[in-house]
Amino acid sequence: GVADTVGRPVAEALTRILGQPVIVENKPGAAGNIAMAEVKRAAPDGYTLILGHVGTLAVNPALFGAKLPYDPVKDFVAISLIAKVPNVIAVSQRSGFKTLADMVAAAKAKPGSINYGSAGNGSAGHLAAEMFKRDAGFFAVHIPYNGGNPAQLALLSGQVDFNFDNLATAAPNIKAGKLKALAVTTAQRSSALPDIPAMSETLKGFEVDTWWGLVAPANTPPAVIARLHQAFATALASPETKTRFSLMMAEPVSSTPEQFAAFMKREYVKYEPVVKASGARVD
Repeated sequence: GVADTVGRPVAEALTRILGQPVIVENKPGAAGNIAMAEVKRAAPDGYTLILGHVGTLAVNPALFGAKLPYDPVKDFVAISLIAKVPNVIAVSQRSGFKTLADMVAAAKAKPGSINYGSAGNGSAGHLAAEMFKRDAGFFAVHIPYNGGNPAQLALLSGQVDFNFDNLATAAPNIKAGKLKALAVTTAQRSSALPDIPAMSETLKGFEVDTWWGLVAPANTPPAVIARLHQAFATALASPETKTRFSLMMAEPVSSTPEQFAAFMKREYVKYEPVVKASGARVD
């Protein structure tokens, strides 16, 4: 998966920098909650960290409510933002839409005539589409699938009109001409596909990233956090890491612990009302 691809090149760079093995252990399940809860209980010594992301650190608190087995603010301390991958809004070739404005105009002219797929209720694609509908002022029917692959197959076959996906996953079908990319969701155009406009060119201020960042268990000593932050900043700046990230259209992004903590809070504030308005709940 993309998360594993993000973690491994950074871990390899850290192994060189720290002079000791950095092991990546995948703990899938429950939208990342299993891994987050396990690291929450780990000793705060700097030896057990977790690669969190927009879902586990910003969306899940609103999505799972009281059933969330961790608090991203109280149970963890930020180390650094690690990477961002642009999302892209793509349409099936059968849709006939050429631009984002074309699709919005058609949706407004005939409400409910357009639908979109996602990897499931509360998924990143679902919430990005809900923000898009809200900001553009139109209605479209949401069709949730059991995962990103079924959602993309539905788009390829024309069962749905559009979806939001990360650029690394969608790019092969876009470049092959099987899907039409209308816009990327980052504030600026992506260097990977510079001919695709940013959604902010049509909807001012629209910005939705898929991002990952490192956090440690609460009460990890500040000196340990500072050392880890410096190591990660060095790893992210290495040519090897940048090359590996570019292959999946990811951008390495370093930040101070304070900057990352503030960023996570802003992301939660952005997603909380969207989750509530969408009605997506897991509790």
